[in-house]
Amino acid sequence: MEQFLHDISWVVPLRTPELTVFFNGLTWLGYTTFFLIFLPLGYWLWDKHMFTRLAVLIIITGLINGFVKDLFHDPRPPVQFALDPRTAESYGFPSGHAQVAFAMWLWLAYEIRRTWAWIAAILIAVGVCASRVYLGVHDLEDIIGGSLLGLATIFAYRTLVSDEFKFWHNANPLLQLAVILAIQPLVWFIWPGTKGPGGNFALFGFLFGWWLGVVIERKWIHFARPSNWIVGVGIAVVAVAALVLSFKPLGQLLMGLGVAKVAAQWIQTAIIGIYTTAFVPLLMRVTRVSQTTPA
Repeated sequence: MEQFLHDISWVVPLRTPELTVFFNGLTWLGYTTFFLIFLPLGYWLWDKHMFTRLAVLIIITGLINGFVKDLFHDPRPPVQFALDPRTAESYGFPSGHAQVAFAMWLWLAYEIRRTWAWIAAILIAVGVCASRVYLGVHDLEDIIGGSLLGLATIFAYRTLVSDEFKFWHNANPLLQLAVILAIQPLVWFIWPGTKGPGGNFALFGFLFGWWLGVVIERKWIHFARPSNWIVGVGIAVVAVAALVLSFKPLGQLLMGLGVAKVAAQWIQTAIIGIYTTAFVPLLMRVTRVSQTTPA
């Protein structure tokens, strides 16, 4: 059993140039660039409430994954198997790709409540998991652990968005933002190891910026999906392209100004959050691309 969970040498003979391209495409669905495209477009063009719930879920499961990785310090498979150079020095167990894939895609299916959505979600999640083994950066133990944690996150999250937490949903927005800020030093304090959460801490910046934008949008903008779809999609494509292209330069600019790396990443993702949930919706309202005030 130990060999089955940790030995991935069997994958090497299965590799072909075509499969490598295919699985690289699937594994891209778990990287930052994908989320910089998918979450904003979903918020602007599909359903802002659904994608706010989805963004918060991704943030939560991402933080859990980083915490557990730093708790176990489980190494990845030997580097000679790796075809994905983007893993840096992060640990293997549990797989973040597997955890986020199962949490994200199955939650979307749960929200949509259609058979086709469940089928698509399972196929994508399993495909992302398979890509990590194929590319040699995770073993089966990493994948199984990540998948189970992703599923567990969904079940817990259902309670968090239910009426059982109505007191939080109806709380003063300033109190909500204050709580989001207040829990961050606590998480840093309890994080395993002596170096703290490192890059994982940027997820808190994203959460704060996203929620700040949501508060602003609900009070003053009242954004709805574009009524003029041609112009709306055009603005969304340009806005998401600007977001992707400015992501790295923004972080470099902040560090160039002397901001510490962890703080720069926090500010960077907070700006991305508020850009997504407030700035672009305001732009669409001002240009009258979105004219319908949601209920």
